[in-house]
This record gives sequence, structure tokens and C-alpha cells, in this order.
Amino acid sequence: MDSKSTNGDEEVLNLNDLQVFVQVVDHGGISAASRALGIPKQTLSKRLSVLERQAGVRLIQRTSRRFKVTEVGEDLYRHGSAMLVEAEAAENVIKGRLAEPSGSVRITASVPTAQHTLAPLLPRIAKAYPKILIVLDASDRFVDILREGYDIAIRDHLGPLPDSELVQRRIRTEEFWLVGSPGYLDGRPLRDPADLAQLEGLFTQPGETRWTLRSSDGGTTVAALIPRYYADEGTALLHAATAGLGIACLPRSMCAQAIRTGELARVLPDWSAGEINTSLIFPHRRGQLPSVRVVADLIIEHLSRERE
Repeated sequence: MDSKSTNGDEEVLNLNDLQVFVQVVDHGGISAASRALGIPKQTLSKRLSVLERQAGVRLIQRTSRRFKVTEVGEDLYRHGSAMLVEAEAAENVIKGRLAEPSGSVRITASVPTAQHTLAPLLPRIAKAYPKILIVLDASDRFVDILREGYDIAIRDHLGPLPDSELVQRRIRTEEFWLVGSPGYLDGRPLRDPADLAQLEGLFTQPGETRWTLRSSDGGTTVAALIPRYYADEGTALLHAATAGLGIACLPRSMCAQAIRTGELARVLPDWSAGEINTSLIFPHRRGQLPSVRVVADLIIEHLSRERE
């Protein structure tokens, strides 16, 4: 697009300069963008200055030591990113379905999901599709998927997710199982939940001492244990259980491998401690890209098989 309007009276934003701006923000600075794109820093800085002059407002506060996107710049980045994604989607439609998926796919997931599910899966996807660049962010912090530019989010949640402009697809629902190491359970016969009262529990929050259990025939009861260890992260509880500290309450997928290898045994197999849902979430427009679609489909297929 020409930087001049059709009537020649005023300037409009140059789409090439807007793309430069989005790339600079994505890479966190002019120097990093220069290295990644192979474009001289002076060229990028000049194009940003032209864009700011056309916009009539400062978009980035930048010095030799500081790089900060202004509030107006954040708004322009959000819309500019969406526009570029739409343009890429349109280009891929033109290229057709037979084109090999390519480009980066940014994924955010909790630390346990990244460790137990995505760590073994994503390298296989990357090998199968060498033109796809996978970027995984393993974090338990709140992530604004749209604002931070993620293509796919995988979320574990107890209740329904809030309605939003994001596409949500529930992949699986799995039970929480009570587990302990064979060494810890040896000599401790457990026939019903009341027998747990003399055992140590591994809990997520300080002050927590009990779990609500549901039997296979629909009955419910509360099991109280002696607090032995607290950790607000599932992998830490898994290791505490395998170390023989006590009984842990974990999602089936997290402890299934340890049960298969004999490191853990399920406690009271006729009882579970509730359910947890796993959903895949992505912005509607990004889900149209072939690279995002193929990665999402393979993640869904893998997680669906885990459920079986």
C-alpha cells in the first residue's frame, strides 16, 4: 500500500512499516529484530520513525537501554498482528491445502502439562513438519492469549472456562486418583475411605487436610488425612508420593506412568477425588493457519488417545 491516500491530502499507514513495527515488538527490540530478520538496525529504526510520523504519535519509547511500547503502540500492535495473521491466512488459502505448513506456532501450557504431555510430543511434530517452528512457554502464570500473541493454549480447569472471543475445545475429562508408593502402603490395609484417617496426606495448599471422594456407584464421602507435605505443583506432589511420604491426589494422566512402572499404586481404586478438564484454546483467526491447525489437531489426537 502506498503511504499516500488516494486524494493526496494526507498520509496513511504503510503496511510494510506496520509489519516492521509488529516484528520489532515481537522480538522485544530493534537489535533483536535486526538479528532475526537480517535487516540493519538503521533501516528498522528509520521505518519505525516514518510509521510514528504517519501515525502522529509515539509508538515505542526507546533509548540505548530501554525499550517500551506505549499504550497507543500496544493497541496498534494488537490490531496490526491480527491484520498480518489474516493476511497470512489469506495467502495460505491461495496456496491451497497441499502447501506444506510453515511458520511459527506459539504454545502456552502449564508446567505439568508441558512436562508430562507436550515434552515428548512436540519434538515429534517438529520432525514431521520441519518448516514449522514451535515455541513453547511452560508457565503457571495467567496468560492473555490475544494480547501476548499465542496461537494455542492448553488449559486444565475444574469448572467451565469463561465465555470469550477465543475458540475453546474440550479435549478430555479425567479423574483424580489417590496414589502412594508400594513401600508406604505395605502393611497398611485400605478397604474404605475411613482407613485413610491414620495415613499422611500430600496436599496442595497449607491448611488442607481432606478430599471429597466419589465411589464408582455414585456415593460420596470425605476422607481426612494427617498433613505431611504441601506443594502447589503436581510434579512436586508426584515425586513426594514416589518418595514414600504419603498419599497424593493426582490427575490420572500424571500418575499413570508411575503406576505402570510400579513406582506408585492406586489407593482405593473404586474411589476418585473429582475430575479435571483439559481444553485447547486459540484465537479464531490464528486457528485458520495451516501450521496452527496441524499442531492443534495432533495435540488433540494425542490427548484423546491418553484418555482411552
